[in-house]
Amino acid sequence: MARQIVEARLGACVQVQSVKSFYRWQGALCAEPECQLAIKTRSDRFAELAQFISAQHPYDTPEIVQIPITAGSIDYLRWLDTGTQGQDP
Repeated sequence: MARQIVEARLGACVQVQSVKSFYRWQGALCAEPECQLAIKTRSDRFAELAQFISAQHPYDTPEIVQIPITAGSIDYLRWLDTGTQGQDP
């Protein structure tokens, strides 16, 4: 999924991290290994990205949250913008 997100320019970069999640699902306590994706994108691409993840993800309710960028280097933010607009940086 990470590669597809970058190829579709829904995200400029995706970091994949292995984690173990503990949660309740349908009344049962679960502990499962998962991959957590940190996706760097623009806020105006979030709805399309969330729709893509929901359609591709095997979970009924995948974790999809938006954490706003409140500051960043101008070069990085420019790269992020270019990487999600269909132009190579």
